[in-house]
Amino acid sequence: MIRLFIPHDLAPGAELALDPGQSRYLAAVMRQAVGDEVALFNGRDGEWRAKISAVGKRAVAVRAEELVRPQAAGPDLDLVVALVKRGRLETIVEKAAELGARRVRLAVTERTNADRTRVERLTAIATEAAEQTGRLDVPQIVEPVKLDRLIADWPEGRRLLFCDEAGGAPPILQALSPQEGGEPWSILIGPEGGFSPRERALLRALPYATPASLGPRILRADTAAISALTLWQAALGDWRT
Repeated sequence: MIRLFIPHDLAPGAELALDPGQSRYLAAVMRQAVGDEVALFNGRDGEWRAKISAVGKRAVAVRAEELVRPQAAGPDLDLVVALVKRGRLETIVEKAAELGARRVRLAVTERTNADRTRVERLTAIATEAAEQTGRLDVPQIVEPVKLDRLIADWPEGRRLLFCDEAGGAPPILQALSPQEGGEPWSILIGPEGGFSPRERALLRALPYATPASLGPRILRADTAAISALTLWQAALGDWRT
């Protein structure tokens, strides 16, 4: 069944107008007609079975029928990633959504050398990934900030997995093995040129940071992000259930 993320509240009998992009997708691409069923979610009210109630030239309307899955939240996991080239960043956002990250925070480091990014475009990619993977929410994409500012504003009680490519850190599963699940975590992935010595020293001095190695090979940012998210989910996240 086609799944769509919508901003509207969902309740029995609610009549909802889809946005132009969703309307074109249902009517022109998927050839859906009045009476066909779709699944709707908004990140708050669970997943609902709905029926198409009207198909017009410019808009499609749907009617919410039945709650089929109550709202549930995955682990409180952020991916913090330094800006990289647009194509790789889009891949990172897509895979972060598939792998259950709640937020993607974009960071600017001393060695960041990347195109300017459009948060709206990344949000659209995250939304499409959420629709396709069955999750009940869409990851928040947070505007880029400098790494120093991100650390200065770090929320109390949130752990940080610092993927340190410069050496001297334990393998990631070893680093995570004494930790406990259920806590808020963030995973930090650096830029294509790596963290500067000053940034690395700053990160290693943080009391809430856990440095870890992703193996003997230097990984591109998108590979590193996918690997770290996968291993964290297997060790501490919802892959254990």
